[in-house]
Amino acid sequence: MKVTDVIRKGDSKLLSLEIVPPTRGYSLDEALDHTEQLMAFRPDFINVTTHQPHVVLEEKNGEVIRLQKSNKCGTVGVCSALKHRLGIEAIPHVICGGNTRFDIEDKLIDLNYLGFDNLFIVRGDPLPGHKTFMPPREGHEYASGLVRQARNLNEGLYTSIQEKGVPTDFCIGVAGYPEKHYESFNRNKDLDHLSEKIEAGAHFVITQMLFSATFYISFVDELLKRGLQIPVIPGIKPVTRLQSLKRIPGTFHIEIPQRLVSSLEAARTPAEEAKAGTEYMARLIRDLLDAGAPGIHIFTMGSGKSTQRLLETAFGKGGI
Repeated sequence: MKVTDVIRKGDSKLLSLEIVPPTRGYSLDEALDHTEQLMAFRPDFINVTTHQPHVVLEEKNGEVIRLQKSNKCGTVGVCSALKHRLGIEAIPHVICGGNTRFDIEDKLIDLNYLGFDNLFIVRGDPLPGHKTFMPPREGHEYASGLVRQARNLNEGLYTSIQEKGVPTDFCIGVAGYPEKHYESFNRNKDLDHLSEKIEAGAHFVITQMLFSATFYISFVDELLKRGLQIPVIPGIKPVTRLQSLKRIPGTFHIEIPQRLVSSLEAARTPAEEAKAGTEYMARLIRDLLDAGAPGIHIFTMGSGKSTQRLLETAFGKGGI
């Protein structure tokens, strides 16, 4: 089932959730238990993030060895578990970081063989301790290059063979930044980059988390002015604590509306704080859907309970 098919069908608004793989050495069961709590809301898709590994040097027994580390691994395994254990369509994230074009082709072939219909493609963050993203040799510097590679596979054009092969049929999603990506000079330049990804072959957009419907409406209007008619799904984060909200502007470079900040500051207990944040985000979801959003994408941050509370507040127990 493709994201665009669900949107085109239009029987109801799309609901997708995003989870992270368990930390290395931990069980998948807890993540699946949290996700299973949300099945009553009938999500259409579960996105699973991925992170690029980084190389570290460690001395063992007097010998310096290179180790490739990643705290969050197993994206494809988590996606397979979601499909086979919970019966839900999963969308693996595919990133430029740490992958050559040949690595990426192998991964996409595996995903095709495993029956995944959708991909979510992002460049990836800089490595720990680095301020800028460094693409690997024979890799992609920008997500648009990876999107183009996936589109080429959809046309039967493989990197590693000369002749035309059997085409894949991936539906390709990319990230959008209503308040611009922090590395872009300005919003117009950031929209140029998104335009490149769409023209390279993207089929849908999921936005960075946002806290105001105004940003979403303006963002979609700017794309339409450029002649880019593509489904744009707004990203939402459950909010339950003022303390966690304080970290978001510095981490994600986005604005928190004063109305949300004031409502959390006025709370006198953790329960009041969670109620204020949940009610604000539930209103935002309804505002986004009223503004024409084709659905909602929720960054669960591994918390099934806060996501469940948010969906119940926005829609009741029957789902979106």
